[in-house]
Amino acid sequence: MQSLLDTFNINNLDNTTLPRRMRKFACALSQPPTWSIAMPFLIHLLSENFLLLLFLVAGIGYLIGKIRIKGFSLGIAAVLFVGLAFGALAPSVELPEFCHLFGLVLFVYTIGLSSGPSFIASLRSGGLRENLFAISVLISVGLLVVGLKELFEFSAGIAAGIFAGSTTNTPALANVIQYLREHISANSETAVKLFSEPVIAYSLCYPGGVLCVIGAIYVLQRAWRVDYKAEMQTLAQETGESGTLTTLTVKITNPTVADTTLGALRQQHHWGVRFVRWLHHGHLQLAFDDARLQPGDFVNMIGSPEETRRVAAFLGEVAPRPLEDDRSNLDFRRMFVSNPEVVGKTLAQLGLREKFEARVARVRRGDHDFLPNGNTMLLLGDRVRVVAPKDRMEEVSKFFGDSYKALSEVDVISLGVGITLGLLLGLLPVPLPGGGTFKLGIAGGPLVAGLVLGAIGRSGTIIWSIPYSANLTLRQIGLVMFLAGVGTRSGYEFASQVSDPSSLLVILSGAIATTFSAMGALFIGYKFLRIPMGRLIGIVSGIHTQPAALAFANEQTGNDMPNMGYTAVFPLVTITKILIAQLLISLL
Repeated sequence: MQSLLDTFNINNLDNTTLPRRMRKFACALSQPPTWSIAMPFLIHLLSENFLLLLFLVAGIGYLIGKIRIKGFSLGIAAVLFVGLAFGALAPSVELPEFCHLFGLVLFVYTIGLSSGPSFIASLRSGGLRENLFAISVLISVGLLVVGLKELFEFSAGIAAGIFAGSTTNTPALANVIQYLREHISANSETAVKLFSEPVIAYSLCYPGGVLCVIGAIYVLQRAWRVDYKAEMQTLAQETGESGTLTTLTVKITNPTVADTTLGALRQQHHWGVRFVRWLHHGHLQLAFDDARLQPGDFVNMIGSPEETRRVAAFLGEVAPRPLEDDRSNLDFRRMFVSNPEVVGKTLAQLGLREKFEARVARVRRGDHDFLPNGNTMLLLGDRVRVVAPKDRMEEVSKFFGDSYKALSEVDVISLGVGITLGLLLGLLPVPLPGGGTFKLGIAGGPLVAGLVLGAIGRSGTIIWSIPYSANLTLRQIGLVMFLAGVGTRSGYEFASQVSDPSSLLVILSGAIATTFSAMGALFIGYKFLRIPMGRLIGIVSGIHTQPAALAFANEQTGNDMPNMGYTAVFPLVTITKILIAQLLISLL
């Protein structure tokens, strides 16, 4: 190219020497490439404007995440990979550490708040089994890493970094580094190398730790043709939750139910319905559990289509005219729960019957309806359908609040206090057998605090829960900041190391460990333990403590089942990973 430029030196040419088009071509060749000028400018611009970098990564990531190829899309996880691409441009193209730390805290705390009640309930049922299952998977990964270390002759620091990176757990990496600082002199010749080995291995394995989990979920759900909607309907029948509730009116014709209360019948036959209205001797009233049925009565109920038909077949026959059409003395209205005095109390404690002669027929939380009972605790942002006398309806509306504006506001006091408690919890050193300590860190501490506070609901005048819509918004902002921050800060190190032959072995080892754990956990959990796939992919995301995988799982299911699985195992697996990583660095 240079010889060609020398031949056509435009400084020595006049208008008669060359044709006009040839002179233009020579001028173009003599100019430096446009990209070589634009690249330094772009790197400088992004390095000096981290807000521009943040929103650019987030925007492009969201755009790529919406692209679907044969039903597959990365979703919000694409933000991480766009961040890696931008971070690979130069060491200076990275978001401040505050970005991903703040995002992580905000994400895990809001997840904990929303999942607190279900987490406590899961521990009383299948939660212990799921945690033992998750710990077994992590122990298997630890043993696999030991085998890979011996096969490829890795150092102990590299092995510990592979384990932390393949399971994408920053607290485990931090504990490894802390262990090295406590047991190795910083002035020794090998100190710098020993400190850097776990970090490099972690950064090399982390991207694969995300992508392999997402890939395993996608491949197996397609191979097994999982129907997440059917799983949700099965769960609805077991828990009373459903997105397809229906109302049915029945005329009582079965003589065996005479003088039997509705509550006794419901418990005796395990009916998953809620009775709302009762027409007795021409008088329409609310159908409480102490209502005694008589042949010729009409009763109105809410439940899944299958369950209401089953109950109707036992009680009598479906009435031609539904009772809800009669609004002469009983009316119904859907109201927002925005009154802080209502939040954190069960329906039995609210005493709606005693105060207003009212009854909550159903509750809508997010996009799902479910049947309430006396132990149902209402949260800010819930929408309740209330049936009450027409002249008491305004009183009931005022009691619940019914203000959408109030639900758009976040109580900064409770949010700040809750996160502060979580961060302090994460700083507490927990002693380990044989010496040493570990900490939950900024990921585990706020999550545990959120789970506990979410389960408590309220402490005096402080309402710990956040309105559903506000919780989702904060959660999404936190996740985007976390993914963009981690991606940009890991991109250059990953790109600079990926071409090294020894680094390829580290990347391969991390991919093997992640694929083994993800595929193995999904296969055993779904085929042998019979865990619903929607909950299982949340558990697998929790085993890898991976918010990006959780976000992908949520998009696949379209419901909160992955969140419940994630929070059920996250606290204990975080502690387990810290212990295993420390054992790898200390014993090997």
